[in-house]
Amino acid sequence: MRIYNFSAGPSTLPETVLRQAQEELLDFNGTGMSITEISHRAGAYMEINTEAQENLRRLMAIPDDYYVLFVQGGASQQFAAVPLNLLGGSGRADYLLTGNFATKAYEEAARYGDVAAVASSADKNYTYIPDLSTVPFRPDTDYVHFTHNNTIFGTRFAELPQVASELACDMSSSILSEVVDVSRFGVIYAGAQKNVAPAGLTIVIVKKSLVDGRKPLDICPTMLKYATQAKADSLYNTPNCFAVYIANLVFRHLLEQGGVAGMEKINREKAQLLYDYIDDSGFYTNSVEKKYRSRMNVTFFCKNKDLDAAFAKQAAQNGIASIKGHRMVGGMRASIYNAMPIEGVKHLIGFMQKFAAENKNA
Repeated sequence: MRIYNFSAGPSTLPETVLRQAQEELLDFNGTGMSITEISHRAGAYMEINTEAQENLRRLMAIPDDYYVLFVQGGASQQFAAVPLNLLGGSGRADYLLTGNFATKAYEEAARYGDVAAVASSADKNYTYIPDLSTVPFRPDTDYVHFTHNNTIFGTRFAELPQVASELACDMSSSILSEVVDVSRFGVIYAGAQKNVAPAGLTIVIVKKSLVDGRKPLDICPTMLKYATQAKADSLYNTPNCFAVYIANLVFRHLLEQGGVAGMEKINREKAQLLYDYIDDSGFYTNSVEKKYRSRMNVTFFCKNKDLDAAFAKQAAQNGIASIKGHRMVGGMRASIYNAMPIEGVKHLIGFMQKFAAENKNA
């Protein structure tokens, strides 16, 4: 019996996708081989590579003047790839520090140019997003970097920075969960292991003018150059064929479910159910400012925090996996990505009600 997996990543995948992958594992599309055995140069895989790019373009309405790249190394490798590719103009970039991964991205980029942390929410343990209207963005930067959804702390940007510079965005834990205007960004990157596919695939959506018209830093390795991957159609080296294959099945699934707009509606409903219960319970708390609450990662605590460990342990005994919060925050964290059905959220709330009733006097 499958349980409800609230892991922040690797995370749950649509059951229909997993079943199709299971059926095709030994013989993909009549080839007599597993997708894990087929050469990435073979026509059978190249069709997957092409279809996956086309489906992602449809889902996100990606303009023709953007490249769609499938690379490896995770979002963490993009912490270096972004500045190495984009700092070839003024050599300056601004970063918004709204969580652990945003800070890691900044620390990596600071090795390669004049990189400034122009705002931070560390003063309140990243429970809010800085007021963008007051941020002292510098003129003539090559880009402004931010993390759209903060997985560990449970916050999200409710609006985009209004700057003349290109926007560079880590969208690992929110990609395909809500409609975004890709044309507002210079580059979007995302590790796939939360909303898209198994770990090992990273999506990069980058404006062609930044690839074709801007020279990367001389120290940029060949493998990290966006131009290398774009010229080779993401086949410069052997890709994670299985992860791209799963991603394409997920893309097909999302298209059948009404696309990203359809998923956003469901995700809003799931998040609202859970936050409303937390706020009204009198037993649980959420410390994030309401305007900036994540729809993907809901953090919460028992008001008596001595009960948090017992909650996580008993949740596991009730078909709820990976609900324990990140060590930097504590408490609990329910990651309710696209593939988490609303029934899973209702099951979690049901357990939360039961636990609260049994421990109301603790």
